[in-house]
Amino acid sequence: MTYDQKQEVRVHIRWMIRRDMPAVLDIEADSFEFPWLEDDFIRCLRQRNCIGMVVELDDRVVGFMVYELNKTRLHMLNFAVAPEFRRLGIGSQMIRKLIGKLSAQRRSRIVLEVRETNLAAQLFFRENGFRAVSVLREYYEDTPEDAYLMQYRYRVERAPELEPESPITRMAG
Repeated sequence: MTYDQKQEVRVHIRWMIRRDMPAVLDIEADSFEFPWLEDDFIRCLRQRNCIGMVVELDDRVVGFMVYELNKTRLHMLNFAVAPEFRRLGIGSQMIRKLIGKLSAQRRSRIVLEVRETNLAAQLFFRENGFRAVSVLREYYEDTPEDAYLMQYRYRVERAPELEPESPITRMAG
């Protein structure tokens, strides 16, 4: 069964609030070898340009994203779905929510860094329209590991162009 054939679960994406932190920290710890601590989340979210969102399924937080608003782009800082809820389309719904915030006039791209060893994340973001645009050498403080800078560029959806009428059709009718 391909991704397109899978049925996505319906979720609610909303702003992150203080009482979401225990669930977010659990998902973070289950998702990363070097997880953010509560202080990391709080420090980030206290900045005026930093946004946290959570994904709820049946009143349970099953995913989250933290991103920064910059002048011309959104910078994804942290993104995870609880392991038992992966591959249900939840992450893709979060990405679509972010893409919906882009426009040709203002913020026209989303950027993020992915560890070179995190193949699952690389493939996930690629499937959702991101492309690796550069390698960031020894990017992480906790390891000498490189990161891939991945980017999604806003594209205006165009209506399909009408095919020109063929001369045979014109003669037949």
